[in-house]
Amino acid sequence: MLRLRWIIALLAFTVLGCSSENGLSPAPPPACYDAAELTEQDVCALLGDACDPATGMPPSFTAPITVAPSGDMPDGVVSQDAHNNLDIIWHRGRLFFAFRTAPSHFADDTVVLYVVSTADQKTWVLETSISLEKDLREPRFLVVDDQLFMYFARLGAVTFTFKPESMMVTRQLDGCVWSTPEDLNPPGTEAYIPWRTRTVDGVSYMIGYDGGAEIYETGEGGLQVSWLETRNGFDFEPVVPGQPLMPTGGGSETDWAFLPNGDLVAVSRNESGDEDGFGSKICRAPADDLGNWTCAADPKKYDSPLVFAHEGEVYLIGRRQLANDGDFDLGLEGDPSELGLEYQAEYWNTPKRCALWRVDPETLTVEFLLDLPSAGDTCFASAVHLQGKQYLVYNYSSPFEPGDIPWNDGQVGQTFIYRTTITLP
Repeated sequence: MLRLRWIIALLAFTVLGCSSENGLSPAPPPACYDAAELTEQDVCALLGDACDPATGMPPSFTAPITVAPSGDMPDGVVSQDAHNNLDIIWHRGRLFFAFRTAPSHFADDTVVLYVVSTADQKTWVLETSISLEKDLREPRFLVVDDQLFMYFARLGAVTFTFKPESMMVTRQLDGCVWSTPEDLNPPGTEAYIPWRTRTVDGVSYMIGYDGGAEIYETGEGGLQVSWLETRNGFDFEPVVPGQPLMPTGGGSETDWAFLPNGDLVAVSRNESGDEDGFGSKICRAPADDLGNWTCAADPKKYDSPLVFAHEGEVYLIGRRQLANDGDFDLGLEGDPSELGLEYQAEYWNTPKRCALWRVDPETLTVEFLLDLPSAGDTCFASAVHLQGKQYLVYNYSSPFEPGDIPWNDGQVGQTFIYRTTITLP
């Protein structure tokens, strides 16, 4: 019992107090939130291994807990069949959670983006909901000068299409209300897709891509990956002065992390293909020349890449192909545009998982570590640091049973969002 009280006290300090290690702000929560106390169940759910001695040696994860749809969601949250694109962030002692719900994985004019928050993973507050009779995807939180912003992509609503129209932004105002979403495309872009956002050493970053309307066409086309920073949440400029575009070939979804020496390591989805083929690019740039990316081709396609560094190691959470030795690029000969369509069709009809990988910054290779709970349509993860080697991960999936159904079957079926705590090696 004494040990449990110590854990509760430690977690209360970590989640509600002042900790620079997990990015929490020292500012107290606004008065418009009711105070919430942590329970033993919440502690065990968050800290996993600290409460469950039966958990295996790391890397490991705790039993998944469904977050949405759930009776714990606040009034005003109306779930449709699909729950997928999501993000989480700590801010002022609360966990903010954004997610998309729709009739299916695909575009629809009934899509709703919800933002909810909690202090204890149990009692949730509805922050805002966004419905524009358009497809809405890729919600991304970013704290800039202690203000919480959320960026997202607005797309066309025609089913089975991916037609980006604009990036949009909303932010939390005084009184815990949110601003009306407005268009905000970085300079030089037309329909920007925000992929990942984070604040490192006081600098607020965004990486994303433009030209997404051509992503399922033939060839790399107009895809352009931009790595940007902002000082006010509205105005963006290149991280590397004079170089907004990163050399990722046919890359689109891209994420990155810094090594202890300041070098950058990135993983970019190369779904459209280039002279190196199809799959992914694993890249590195030196700290004193962050625009000079050296990239290696990987035939696997790590969809929805989430890259983060921990104790000098670089980790990746991304979608895993179960067929064809995990490869997207099957090494066939032929016209690149026709090959791209053939690879897409094969990939769409095979089962998927969501997996944790390790990225080797020296060899620019990726090592599989374990599968997270997942099946069917799955893998759009977000994570926050808890303490030590433990990270809280939110992810989505088709029902775990009957198991490994084809990806396309999962995309037209029910999906849900769950949370788990992973412990790194």
